[in-house]
Parts: sequence; structure tokens; C-alpha cells
Amino acid sequence: MEAYVSLTITNNVGYIEFYHPNRNSMPSAVLSKLEQTLLDAGSNDEVKVIVLKSGGDRTFCAGASFNEVIAIDNEVSGKQFFLGFANIINAMRKCPKLIIGRVQGKTVGGGVGLAAATDYCLATKFASIRLSELSIGIGPFVIEPAVSRKIGVNAMSQMAIDAETFFTVEFAKEKGLYAEVFETTEDLDRAVETLAEKLASYNPEAVKEMKKVFWKGTEDWDALLGERAEMSGKLVLSKFTKNTLKRFR
Repeated sequence: MEAYVSLTITNNVGYIEFYHPNRNSMPSAVLSKLEQTLLDAGSNDEVKVIVLKSGGDRTFCAGASFNEVIAIDNEVSGKQFFLGFANIINAMRKCPKLIIGRVQGKTVGGGVGLAAATDYCLATKFASIRLSELSIGIGPFVIEPAVSRKIGVNAMSQMAIDAETFFTVEFAKEKGLYAEVFETTEDLDRAVETLAEKLASYNPEAVKEMKKVFWKGTEDWDALLGERAEMSGKLVLSKFTKNTLKRFR
């Protein structure tokens, strides 16, 4: 199956689903389409609440597309690629609707950033997390503000430093990334649907104001995440990173 991003509206809930055959990794085309779909859902009056989910069974998102990262050969294209994640996080932050994350499996790097940028995140017991960036010669710079905001700087630092370890779903719940963890995907989907439809019945004006309160203090993120994308775009060109990435060809 080919990569896709879709929006399905049911009972005033906008279900945004992304998919890529390589463990839901994110090349530029998927990042760009996901950003636009979030903006469309945010401005659609029929959509009262958004659910962010991915296709497939045991992997929510494998983060940046290694094939595309390997191909980066200058700072401009490097920054442009990492801006893909920055733009999605900023679109989620500024979206006037609450975004529920539905994480059915493992998530790495940028995928952890997506989960952290949701307003409320539910997961299955298979949804362990990893920030692998430092081990390949870059760092989780673009997603760090979202991850640190959600789980705290100490937990984010622990994950960034122990870059080759998958942290357990219990760790993710204890630190606040996940609100609840479920035994099966079916249980997860029932809980997501129940919560989303309940939120969709609430006063949209109150929800919109509440969302602003949740994200208070992040007004500088447009500039901040742009700077972080530039940082990643430079580091990805370093000899160390280029040599390390050859292992993934």
C-alpha cells in the first residue's frame, strides 16, 4: 500500500490518519500533506475535535524518513526537511480544536514529537518510545520543546541521552505523555471514540479558549522551531552523521 494522509469526519470528529509502508516513517510529502490536513480540519466548522492516528498495527510512527535524510546534501534542503516536523507541531499547537492522539504501537523520534504535541494522548501497551537522534549524529532539536513541555526536561534528557533504548509504555504514562494505556487496539479505539464524541458535544468557544490556556507560553515557537530545524539541517551534513547514516542504506 502507498503512503497516504486522510481526513474522515464522523459525528463531528475529524479522524486524521497518516500511513507510510516503511513503519509510518515521514518523508517530506507526508509531512506536508499532514500539515495541510491539520490546517483544513482546524478550519472546518463540521469538525469539533480531531483525532490523530496512523495506519497499520504495531508502529505509530518511525520518525523521519532515513532515505530522505541520507539524500540531504545542503543546509537549505536540510532545514527545509526538518521544517516539516516544525510546521506540523506548530499547526497542532495553533489549531483551535483539541487534538487527541491515538498511539497503537512503537513510536520513534519525530513520532514522539507528534504524540507530545497532541492535547490528550491514549495508547496501547505496545506503544514504547525512543528518541534515537543523538545516536545517528543529530539530536531531537525540533521536537524537544513539545516533548519537554509534555514530560519535563529531565525525562526528555534521559531519553535523548539513552538514545538506543526503547522506554516502556509505563514510563511514557508515568511522565505524562499518555493519559491512559489499553491492552488492545480495539479497547484503545473505543476509548478514543467515546472521548472524542464527548468533547465534540462541548461548547466550541470554551474548548478554543481552553486550548489557548494549555499552550500559553509557546508563542515564540514559530521562530524557535525554525531555528531548531536549521540546527538539524546543518548537523545532518556532518561527516559523523553521513558515515553513521550509511548503515541505514
